[in-house]
Amino acid sequence: MKQQANLIRAGQVIEHEGRRWTVLKQQIITPGKGGAFIQVEMRDLKTGNKTNERWRTADTVERLMTDNKDYLYSYTDGDNLVLMDKETYEQVMIPAELLGEGVAFLQDNMQVELDLVEGEAVGIHLPASVVLEIVEADPVVKGQTAASSYKPAILSNGVKTMVPPFIESGERIVVRTEDASYVERAKS
Repeated sequence: MKQQANLIRAGQVIEHEGRRWTVLKQQIITPGKGGAFIQVEMRDLKTGNKTNERWRTADTVERLMTDNKDYLYSYTDGDNLVLMDKETYEQVMIPAELLGEGVAFLQDNMQVELDLVEGEAVGIHLPASVVLEIVEADPVVKGQTAASSYKPAILSNGVKTMVPPFIESGERIVVRTEDASYVERAKS
């Protein structure tokens, strides 16, 4: 399906120069002189190589339609994630690099959404947030009661995050999977 280049968004799959690419980032740039253009960072689905490409906003690109399907995460086998189809119970192996740094947030039997183009996996989406335990947090500094002050903490999956001063080691918190940011205390 053809679409204008200025409609490209992160997560889409496009075909360019006979190859399939997944869009990582996009930015519309309007220079002081001349027409606007779109700068796109994308990854080749076959080789994993990244590249940057520029198009004028009026140019058209071929966008590939993706199917979304829910899977359950089973386990990690080397460099691959083993996912189970919830309807047929078939297992599929997907390269872990497709998920990137989000791999740290995978939990047993977590439901993930897989993007497929003609049966080939091109993207994985985690739930928006997960509940994790704080394994290490700096002690509260006396007098540090400003609402905007945060302190560093390490989660049970090894990821570092910033938490409010009242959060202590051993507490369970809700963390956003997109950027590992603190959301709230987990409800018991």
